[in-house]
Amino acid sequence: MSAAKPAAVKISALFRHIEQLQGDAPWGHLLDAGTGVNSLQWISTLNTERWTAITASEAMARQSVQNYPAELRPDDRLVVGNWIDEKLLAGEQFDTILLDYFIGAIDGFAPYWQDQVLPRIRQHLKPGGRLYITALEPYVPLYRNNEVDQFVTELGRLRDACLLLAQERPYREYPADWTLRQLERSGYQVHSCKHFGIRYGERFLHSQLGMCRQRAQRFGNQALTDAMLQHADALQQRGEALLAEHGVLASGHDYVIAATVPA
Repeated sequence: MSAAKPAAVKISALFRHIEQLQGDAPWGHLLDAGTGVNSLQWISTLNTERWTAITASEAMARQSVQNYPAELRPDDRLVVGNWIDEKLLAGEQFDTILLDYFIGAIDGFAPYWQDQVLPRIRQHLKPGGRLYITALEPYVPLYRNNEVDQFVTELGRLRDACLLLAQERPYREYPADWTLRQLERSGYQVHSCKHFGIRYGERFLHSQLGMCRQRAQRFGNQALTDAMLQHADALQQRGEALLAEHGVLASGHDYVIAATVPA
């Protein structure tokens, strides 16, 4: 049975689905392999024995701790490290492992290494333990006729372009069928795969454009910066008009996969 949930923590549909899949099984020692504010807040509501959270970002580690809504127990720990380091958590195994938008995000810290992620994680999952993956179906390379899908795709392209021009790496998302193939090749047994429609709102629009405007200041070319800021302003106007018309920007899908390592 789960512990009482703090009122301040908003639980996403994806995390609710994971709770349903877990049922009455104990969470035990839980590993959040690529932690962030949202996943760690959710973990605070679970009846775990203890948790270990990993991030390759010092800034994310600070932000996650600052926003953690409960007292850290003596055995809870947040570790700053990179999964390409073979010494990271060497010899440790966990009852439950969460990969929350992890496979796509890891490209920013370990480029071209995604095909090694699931074998690397497998050695840390106890036989019979449970692995949960949340991820985003890729949408940036696509171009659809629906005006909302088209807008969300254009916004994603602008975001990725600004990150690249600011000398950063955008995330590299993978579809569910790729993840399922990698799980099978890595010796996991898949038990569930479910998709969830995404409904973007005003916060998403402003956060994405805010990121673009911030990165545009680092281009090193004022003419290019000015042009990109103008483009961001135009997209904001389009996005706000679409939100006024539709209420939300319904576009794309997240997915949740549940898997185990056979005993």
